[in-house]
Amino acid sequence: MRNLTGPSRYIVRTWLAVTAAVHFYFTFAGFPEPLKLASLHLALAVPPVFLIYPARPSSPRSRPSVFDAVLALMALLPSLYIYFNTARIYARSPFLDAPTTVELVLGTVMTLVVLEAVRRALSMALSILVGIVIAYMFVCDLLPGIWYYRDLPFAQVVDITYLMNGSGLYGQLTGISATIVASFLVFGAFLQASGMGRLFMNLGTFLAGRYAGGPAKVAVVESGLFGMTSGSSVANVVVTGGVTIPEMKRLGFTPQLAGGIEAASSVGGLIMPPIMGAAAFVMAEMISVPYLSIVQSAILGAFLYYLGIFVSVHFQSKRLGIDALAKDEIAGWRDILKDIHFAIPLVVLLTLMTMGFSPYFAAFWGTIAVVASAWLRSHSRMGPATILNALIDAGATIGVIAVAVAAAGIITAGLTSTGLLIAFTGIIKMLAGDSLLLLVLLVAVSCLFLGMGVPTTPAYIVTAAIGAPLLAEQSSASLMAIHLFVLYFAVLADATPPVAAASYAAAAIANANPLKTGVQAFRMAVGGFIVGISFIFEPGLTLDGTAWEIGTTVLAVSSGIVLISLAYVGFTDRPLPMWLRLVLFFGGAACALWHSAPELIRGLAGYGLLLATLYGPRLRDVSFRTAL
Repeated sequence: MRNLTGPSRYIVRTWLAVTAAVHFYFTFAGFPEPLKLASLHLALAVPPVFLIYPARPSSPRSRPSVFDAVLALMALLPSLYIYFNTARIYARSPFLDAPTTVELVLGTVMTLVVLEAVRRALSMALSILVGIVIAYMFVCDLLPGIWYYRDLPFAQVVDITYLMNGSGLYGQLTGISATIVASFLVFGAFLQASGMGRLFMNLGTFLAGRYAGGPAKVAVVESGLFGMTSGSSVANVVVTGGVTIPEMKRLGFTPQLAGGIEAASSVGGLIMPPIMGAAAFVMAEMISVPYLSIVQSAILGAFLYYLGIFVSVHFQSKRLGIDALAKDEIAGWRDILKDIHFAIPLVVLLTLMTMGFSPYFAAFWGTIAVVASAWLRSHSRMGPATILNALIDAGATIGVIAVAVAAAGIITAGLTSTGLLIAFTGIIKMLAGDSLLLLVLLVAVSCLFLGMGVPTTPAYIVTAAIGAPLLAEQSSASLMAIHLFVLYFAVLADATPPVAAASYAAAAIANANPLKTGVQAFRMAVGGFIVGISFIFEPGLTLDGTAWEIGTTVLAVSSGIVLISLAYVGFTDRPLPMWLRLVLFFGGAACALWHSAPELIRGLAGYGLLLATLYGPRLRDVSFRTAL
């Protein structure tokens, strides 16, 4: 990202602030009709991406080039055409009414600039994926078997990507980005600007600082709390990791381990109730359930995810001999109460959502509550400069998410229009055969692949389009459980090598090898993989069942997570032999994933094995000394 100076800095910052302000205004005053909204959204959000993000590492860092300005203008014109010609778009029949020459040119230009914006701001992987889908539409009539589709002339490809109402660049996904996602990003930017991070840091040291491995446990708590408001695992790593990673390194954690702990903790913030990032609001819209129902269903999963991280951090700390924080570094009640007023916006948001108001209306008043509550204490008051910076940060994030969602719109339009989506699901079904577990694993791998280098919200949207219908057809799991499964693996893609955006960000801060950091984050996040799979098989994880069923489910799944985490670390109060680590790993996998066995039996067996591992050697040593 550029550090702009001179006139370009003021122009871009003004554009970004206006972008956020316009979206914020719509949350209260009401949105334009869908096509106008989607086109205005991309017209505001996409052009500044070329001014903020350089084309190459050697590009100027203090100013955009003339070529960048040309690309920004090229990104603006196609969306303006749609905005001022919505009547024509609504009236024409795709594939029947031929696009004009101007529409062909603008559609081609818009598709290409989105590809370039994705490459600059996100990742080459997503840009290549979109390019493959586009290329497929041109050659699908030449391919054999399930890959075959009729010939698509160039004009029809433009229809699919650019002109088709309700699909492609200006379709439903872009509408979601312009409403729910944008409003929540503004809310999150104001929360971050208000100083809420200080409350989270103090709360983290208060809750975890006095235990073994205090700095790492503080990072886990702080990153989870902050991540649920940021909406981006990478942003969470950058903000909180700048403090927690150096502190962990100072006290003895290796750079890759410190980065892995931060990455896994930051990723988990996006599945942490009560906010869970913007993706949860999108989920509520997609499956037509109250947002509060999603929060309730996600509570146990988030608890189990962080349980795995805490177990790993605890025993890694004991292995490295890292103790608690010093007493003068641990916050007290007075420090927490000093910033407790920052909880008011969260209460306002959740109260309005519980009362049945729309997510964007709740986000509007939540944002107003941020500014109002900040003025309750002199040290946290938000002046004009702070508010302006919050709008600028929100506008920049809206731009990145907008280009990602636009790319997702091209992918889903191409997959559905050509029937390639059916081909994908057919291949997965053929490979899985009659095994539901194998089907779940294949869909999970697909979600991880499609989520590589993609922000969580668009990653969830794309993976839900492919994975959710297939699981709904083949399993008896509820729609809520299926979409939580998809969300988990879309989120975990940010911590999964080889393309792990959150791990790469953490590695940059820790001065560590990115791949090794990704491996550590993957190991720390093992609980998320187990919980994600268990959503399909264990209704109790979404609070669907009796108290006994829910309790035994938690017992079984948590025992598996704890055993696998301990197997990875390989240390309790002494090193564990390899044979015992293998027993713990496979025993944990059986406890968590052997779904045909009763949950109570699995849970008791798992915790019995854990107690034997922790206390067996001590009892043996005591017996030996007694015998002597």
